[in-house]
This record gives sequence, structure tokens and C-alpha cells, in this order.
Amino acid sequence: MPISHWPVDERPRQKLVRRGARSLSDADLLAVLLRTGARGHTAVELARELLQCFGGLRGLFHAQRSAVCAHQGMGLTKYVQLQAALELGRRHLAEALPRGVGLTSPNQARTYLRAQLRDHTFETFCCLYLDTRHRVLEFEELFRGTLDGAAVYPREVVKAALARNAAAVIVAHNHPSGVAEPSAADETLTKRLKRALALVDIRLLDHFVVGDTDVVSMSERGLL
Repeated sequence: MPISHWPVDERPRQKLVRRGARSLSDADLLAVLLRTGARGHTAVELARELLQCFGGLRGLFHAQRSAVCAHQGMGLTKYVQLQAALELGRRHLAEALPRGVGLTSPNQARTYLRAQLRDHTFETFCCLYLDTRHRVLEFEELFRGTLDGAAVYPREVVKAALARNAAAVIVAHNHPSGVAEPSAADETLTKRLKRALALVDIRLLDHFVVGDTDVVSMSERGLL
């Protein structure tokens, strides 16, 4: 039965308008983005098939383009719509740490960094540069590596921080394995970074390790 024949309160778009986006299921929200279904299937039915096939929203958004486009009822246009929605979400979150706004709690940085790094399939090391009042100057992905690790050079971190006239730095990297537990190498790197930055009077406030579901703070672990 076409969605237009459903009771008004069950139609995703009308439900969103009347009750808000939070009232919609993942399939309903996905159906709103897709707009149309496949032959013999409504947009909601197509959305449910996609979620089941790819193991949920995360699996769908990060699936290979060829796999998504090959699914019945999909194609390049709908794939592009999904990717645009994902990038809008990322940019919306990035605005939660705009330039010149102070960090009021570690959880602000934790939430932001998790969204930026969690889904990378390679290890990425990044820096948040802060001024004397811990206001954000800039976020930068400084080093990229492989599935197993990334080479990080404290000298380059110091140079980048000085170039931005930073008074403090928060660093972070992800573990593509999904396990956020810091390694011995992570602890050693944190100490090296702290010493190198201290030589030019820049504080290392924290080093976050981002996993699939957790984000570990080196500061909270007493490793700074």
C-alpha cells in the first residue's frame, strides 16, 4: 500500500512535522531522505531493507558506493543524498566547537572528537589548538597512518601549535580496531608530547583515544 494511503499519523513526513524528528524510527528518517521506494516497495520498506542488509545506519552510511547503488531501489542519486546528509551532520557537530568559544568541560571535546574520528578506517592523529582561556583556535588532522598506527612527530605538533599562537593543546587519535584502551606506545607518546610542548610554554591538556563506543581520556587516567 502506498504511503499516501496510510493513516496520516503513520506517514513519516507528517509524523515529523506533528511530533518532531525524535519521534521517528531510523527507518522513518531514512525514508524521508530517500523520498521514494522501489517497485512494489514503499520508501519505508526500502529503508528497512537497507538497515537490515547493511546492519544499521552506520553500516549503510559507510558502505561502499557500489554496494549501496546495487541495492534494488537505490542508485547514485540516493547514495549522494545519504552522503550529503551524513556530511551535514558532521558539519553541524563541528559548529558545536566554533572558533573563539571556550571549552567548558572535557565531555565537549570528547563528543566532538568521537564524531570526527570514530569511523576512520585508518589511524588519524589530530589536535585542538586553544588560547589562554581555552577557546578553540582550530582543529586539525595532523597525521594519518594505516590500520595499525600513525607516525606522530612531537616536533611537528610543537611547530603547528606555535604557528597558531596556541597556549594549550588537546590531542587525540583513533583506534580503527574499535578498542579505545591506550597502548604502551600511546602512553609514551603522551609523555613525549607533554615534554616537547612544555619547552615552549604550551600545556598539553589531554590526549583522547577514540574507539568504536568509548573515548578514553589520558588525563582522567592520570597519565598526564
